[in-house]
Amino acid sequence: MFFLLGICILLAVMLALNSIASLVASLVWKVLKPRACTWSAASQASVLCLLRTLPVVGGVTIVALLFAPAYLAHEPRENHEEITLNLAIVAFFSALGVVLALVRGIVSWRATARLTADWLRNAEAITLPGITIPAFRIEHQFPVVAIVGTFRPRLFIANQILQSLTSDELSAALAHEVGHVIARDNLKRGVLRACRDMLLIIPCGRGLDRAWKESSESAADEYAAGRDRMVGLDLASALVKIARLVPYGSRPTLPAGAYFVNGEDPSGFRARIRNLVRLAGSGSSEPPAALIGKLPLWVPIAILVVLLGAVSIESHVLVLTHEVIEHAVYLLS
Repeated sequence: MFFLLGICILLAVMLALNSIASLVASLVWKVLKPRACTWSAASQASVLCLLRTLPVVGGVTIVALLFAPAYLAHEPRENHEEITLNLAIVAFFSALGVVLALVRGIVSWRATARLTADWLRNAEAITLPGITIPAFRIEHQFPVVAIVGTFRPRLFIANQILQSLTSDELSAALAHEVGHVIARDNLKRGVLRACRDMLLIIPCGRGLDRAWKESSESAADEYAAGRDRMVGLDLASALVKIARLVPYGSRPTLPAGAYFVNGEDPSGFRARIRNLVRLAGSGSSEPPAALIGKLPLWVPIAILVVLLGAVSIESHVLVLTHEVIEHAVYLLS
């Protein structure tokens, strides 16, 4: 019962920390959003990714480095508290969120792997200008231009795309996809999905997910237009042409991947076009970057882990943490 009680407490604490921190992150973005409009899209995407992942990573880290050691060090093996119904319910929903994140991640990975294998069976390997990753031509009713894979990315492009775009438009579209590869957007997309699923019971931060998706697409657009602002017009033209090739009511079927045109809502599509035209007509090809947006995602997370690790070795901190555990169990009794 000692270890079962500890697991219930840690799960309940993790759910509470993740939910509160995700709510705070959403509020922080609302405060930052007016100023963030002047940042580059890449900076916006980096900040949004940090705000979405830090609450979950921070909650798990706090539980692992503070609450778990405090419970093991200071909770008596005998005569400890009983598992109350309220504590069991909260722990159950927390565990359910973790399990759902794992299951949905595995299901998405397997579905993507099956679809990729199906595409590869009828694909033709091709060489495209500026593309260093494996590229394949496929026959598909949807105008696919997609990067698939996290650690071994592949580019799939539908035959009608190659036939419909001019060489300049194709080069611009390919540069957009290279921007996704360099930013490791497929990896970030998977991490964000896991963070969202862990809070499926108490959904927080859905607005951050949507904002990151829009910013990551705009960031890839900015990358493509970064070397030559006139490329922005070619990219806008390619976007319009490909959007017209999308069958009515059709949406991408790839569970995890970066699509050039991904069935986004009309307002988001129009915003991308306006941004590309603005980039082409502006004197500078790239908006200013936010300082925090220049940092790799792992840097602030590593700093958080190191700080919590340093704090957790202090015995009085573990004593205070155990007192918090006692109060939490009392409140749930």
